[in-house]
Amino acid sequence: MDGVSRSEFAEFLIARRAQLQPEEVGLPSGRRRRTPGLRREEVAALAGVSVDYLARLEQGRDTNPSTAVLAALAEALRLNEVERHHFSKLALGLDHQVGSCPADGRAFERVSDTVQAVLDAMHPTPAFVLGRRLNILAWNAAWRDFAEPLGLLDASVEGNLAHYLFGHPAAEKWWTDWPVAADLMTSALRAARSQWAEDPQLTATIEALQRFPEFMRRWQEHRVTDYRSATVHLNHPIRGEVEVEIETLDPAVDQSVMVWLVDRRRVHAPGLRLVNE
Repeated sequence: MDGVSRSEFAEFLIARRAQLQPEEVGLPSGRRRRTPGLRREEVAALAGVSVDYLARLEQGRDTNPSTAVLAALAEALRLNEVERHHFSKLALGLDHQVGSCPADGRAFERVSDTVQAVLDAMHPTPAFVLGRRLNILAWNAAWRDFAEPLGLLDASVEGNLAHYLFGHPAAEKWWTDWPVAADLMTSALRAARSQWAEDPQLTATIEALQRFPEFMRRWQEHRVTDYRSATVHLNHPIRGEVEVEIETLDPAVDQSVMVWLVDRRRVHAPGLRLVNE
């Protein structure tokens, strides 16, 4: 486990311990606690490991926990399936996928003609390509028409979905469940960080986002969720209230095609009459 993954693993352990309340794991709340969450000795007891061993893990001094220990800690910390997957990736260290990206760790951000043709063929379904640091690399006309009124293509957001969501003044206005979208963005960057820790552009993006308190809070809490498939709701400035189902496809190692299915359930609702505008 290298220095970056060791730090990420230790920070995740500490953050998750701080987020758990005693009653969530069947312990009495007792007297008022000086720090939030569970004590180290409580997690150690739940996981069946020594307090000293858990301290070494949280301080990055032990870098080779067994599968059994990882499973016990995941259970003690009440991790869900997505969190367990992230936890395991951190514990196993970084898989750099040798040969899949440039030697200096930088992302390959040119979208191939074939991928652009796939995007265009998806019309009228909005679709676009995201890079590993959530930079918007390409899109089809349907996504442009949907995204432009929201400010997603404004120069101020620097072509980055996370910069838009945390920094654009209208983002919280249009995204009615903004906290859900914010969690998705933070989780996507967490996943990228665990895979491409040596990418200087990714590091710079994360550091730049830390000036936004809502991002910083989520980043420090190490909360992760399923960012590849989700449903969000918007109060679109032109279309009004819409539901967007997000699905992710991966045509390349560090690029993802994001498909936005807009109001699919409403279109298929019984008795709905479609009117051409």
